[in-house]
Amino acid sequence: MQLTDKEKVDKEKYETVKKIFTAYLEKQELRKTPERFAILEEIYTRGGHFDVESLYISMKNKNYRVSRATVYNTLDLLVACDLVTKHLFGENMARYEKSYGYKQHDHLICSECSKIMEFCDPRVQHIQNMVGELLKFKISHHSLVLYGTCDDQNCTEKQQKNHLVSI
Repeated sequence: MQLTDKEKVDKEKYETVKKIFTAYLEKQELRKTPERFAILEEIYTRGGHFDVESLYISMKNKNYRVSRATVYNTLDLLVACDLVTKHLFGENMARYEKSYGYKQHDHLICSECSKIMEFCDPRVQHIQNMVGELLKFKISHHSLVLYGTCDDQNCTEKQQKNHLVSI
């Protein structure tokens, strides 16, 4: 059975992130456990944003023997070596996304349903470069999160109801 181009790219990307993670663990003199690599693989085979609980449940459903503590600790390591990005979108829980090989992007968050949408606009990068030069500040990265209401009918109706004024 032959792999599709997308599957080849995903497999190559996973092999690359696996090497980066291995090098990081060796440099930090940490153990290279099968559970850590299973978590890495699970993250790099899924799409979009996720929280710890959904990752943990997904791992358990696939019969991996991992604890929540292992998931939390491995995510911290993956964030430290820039393979995963951690976001706090004004919620009580952190959301994560894979970051290796993905372009800088920003987020739109629906205040009604918590849907997360991504967008990329080169003008944001231009502003970042201009401000960095103007203020003599070396910017390493940025985060732009815009909150509002998505175009889902339920969210729009709920937003309208919340803005009705009673007399």
